Amino acid sequence: MQSYDYSNRHGVESITWDRFADLSRDLAERLEACNLDQVVGVARSGLFPATAVACALRCEFFPVRLSRREADEVRHSHPVWRVPVSDFVKGRRVAIIDDVADTGETLEAVRQEVFKHGASSVVTAVLVGHSWAKPAPDFSALQSDALVLLPWDRQVLLDGSWVPHPELEEALRLQSDE
Repeated sequence: MQSYDYSNRHGVESITWDRFADLSRDLAERLEACNLDQVVGVARSGLFPATAVACALRCEFFPVRLSRREADEVRHSHPVWRVPVSDFVKGRRVAIIDDVADTGETLEAVRQEVFKHGASSVVTAVLVGHSWAKPAPDFSALQSDALVLLPWDRQVLLDGSWVPHPELEEALRLQSDE
């Protein structure tokens, strides 16, 4: 199974920790009007913005995990469930938060499950939304079709040394070849 298709990205959107904080605050401000009871964060990377928003809005927080990846490598053509939706969403107003909406498939799968578990209302939100995400998230702090470099993805620890994330390095190489 290959990694994500980065060929439709145009340019690079580099997000620092400070910009992450600003985008998370923006998302919290926009979600405040939803009078949320709970935030469901999509693990792994979606836990960063989900936790920030849940803390800002003083909401209950529950993680879920579904991904195409295993051990940080794409292994499935569609997201596979690893940690299910909590039954505590029943009767609650819920925001599902992830870091990036690429295809929109992950957010939609979580939205359907949260409704199946009895949530009274559900909105979806991301730090960064791509224009091709279908369905699009209800809220995006940033809309960009660039290759997004998030602060927690830039480097990985490999054999005791911090190195650039190999997948992102390859995506950046593809950008420079254009």
